[in-house]
Amino acid sequence: MSKKWFDVEEHESIGDCLDRMAKEGYMPVRRMEEPVFKEVKDGSSVKQEPVRQKIRFQGQKSEQ
Repeated sequence: MSKKWFDVEEHESIGDCLDRMAKEGYMPVRRMEEPVFKEVKDGSSVKQEPVRQKIRFQGQKSEQ
């Protein structure tokens, strides 16, 4: 069975990503969320601040 990762783009909703997966013939089997950070300088120190969540779905090829 073939698997592929799909990222939810900044301009689309989760539903849009799932629709895109279905059009390519994949169904979601796993969801991952990863924080995206940016570096912010605070005087002499550098801090990591979360900017957004990156959402990814692993799709498995549908057997249709």
